[in-house]
Amino acid sequence: MKLRNTVLAALVALVTFAFAGKGVDYKVVNNQSKVTWKGTKVAGEHTGLISIANGKLNSDGKNILGGYFEIDMNSITCTDITDAKYNQQLVGHLKNDDFFGTDKFPKSTLQITKVTPTKTKGQYLVNGDLTIKGIKKPVQFPATVTFAGNQIKAKANIKVDRTKYDIKYGSGSFFDNLGDKAISNEFDLNVDLVAQK
Repeated sequence: MKLRNTVLAALVALVTFAFAGKGVDYKVVNNQSKVTWKGTKVAGEHTGLISIANGKLNSDGKNILGGYFEIDMNSITCTDITDAKYNQQLVGHLKNDDFFGTDKFPKSTLQITKVTPTKTKGQYLVNGDLTIKGIKKPVQFPATVTFAGNQIKAKANIKVDRTKYDIKYGSGSFFDNLGDKAISNEFDLNVDLVAQK
């Protein structure tokens, strides 16, 4: 019995090792990657950019197996406001405690937990844990992935309900009589990613 248990444990360890070693890490190429955000309100919308501080995708060369990303919340910019003073005011507001509180929470993270190929080649359904302001919530989003030599190129659109991360400013779900000052609960993160091994 003892020998059988030892052999069984060895087999489990071997399988676990083989699975763990199946993927190769591809590091995000920052100057070729871009994350665009879009927030909407009754009176219009705003757009901007935000940087990936570091990140990686794990792949077996044919499929994405996992990944982890850190977002630099202090890098947030606004691209649609041309007036420098108003632009600075909006970015400052996004960084303060009404929104992302970047002094206390300079990084947000996305940990990919599951990647499911769809029937369409190169299309995946991605599950992960998104952490903003220290609050971790599950997210699910579609992604398009292509493999080119030693690179992986991925595009994804992540819809985020900000109220789940205690960002309630201007939300009609929590405040009455906002009129045209109401801000949508959801904002978009459009990811255009290049990772290289």
